[in-house]
Formats: sequence, structure tokens, C-alpha cells
Amino acid sequence: MEHIGSGVLRYGLVVILLWIGALKFTAYEAEGIQPLVAHSPLMSWGYEVMSMRAFASLIGIFEITMGVLIATRRFAPTASAIGSLGAVVIFLTTLSFVLTTPGVWEPGYGFPFPSSKPGQFLLKDLILLGAAVRTAGEALRATPRRVRPL
Repeated sequence: MEHIGSGVLRYGLVVILLWIGALKFTAYEAEGIQPLVAHSPLMSWGYEVMSMRAFASLIGIFEITMGVLIATRRFAPTASAIGSLGAVVIFLTTLSFVLTTPGVWEPGYGFPFPSSKPGQFLLKDLILLGAAVRTAGEALRATPRRVRPL
């Protein structure tokens, strides 16, 4: 069961990154992330240097790249570890939106009551962050150690 769970965790993460990354090339996804990105001190710079669609596409390229790298675990564990660490950055960034995006907490209730969107939508990234940390650790453990010459 643990082995199957590890595979589902790794390749589920790959599917999510590839799928969501590909959606970043669509108008509806670029518009959907606009309020999150625009209010983020980490991401809002992107709209100053390029259009909303171009910046969403750049994010998509990064997500797809990390997904592909994670998928290489069987034959390139170092590349997979790099992809997982990149996914950690992705999910830490999206979780930071909880602190910067208006409407995360249910009006009239506040913390700890997340709104259905974007609050609950963002909170699922906690488990994706855990998956990325787990796959990074596992891939790093599988990375061949270099033998040091005497």
C-alpha cells in the first residue's frame, strides 16, 4: 500500500502540474488567477512587465517543466528532485495568496472560516506542498552519491 501510495502521490502531482500548467495558456485561467497574482507582493511584478495572458503562460511553462522533471524519477532522480523542489516553491507561493488575496475568509466570520473561493481553493495546496516535499526527499535519497577521490 505504501508503494502504491507513493506512486499515486508522485504521478498525481505530475498530472496536476501538467494539467493546471496547460490551462494557464487559456484566457479563462489567466483571468481566474488575475486577482490572486495582482494582490501578491511575490507575483504582481509580472503584470508590470508583461500582459496578463503572457504572465499566466510563463507560470504555465514553469508548472509544466516541474511536472515533467518530477516524472523523470525512475531514470533521473536528481532532475526529479529539482522538479519537486520547484513544486515546493509553486505551492508556497500559492499558499502565500491566503495572506494577500481579498475574500479568502468568509465575510462575517473571518478566520478560521475560509470562503469557498478563493479560500478553500487555496487550502488544498497544503496537501500538494506535502506531496512535493515528500517526492523531493524520496528523489534526493535515490540520487547517486558521487565518490570523492582521495
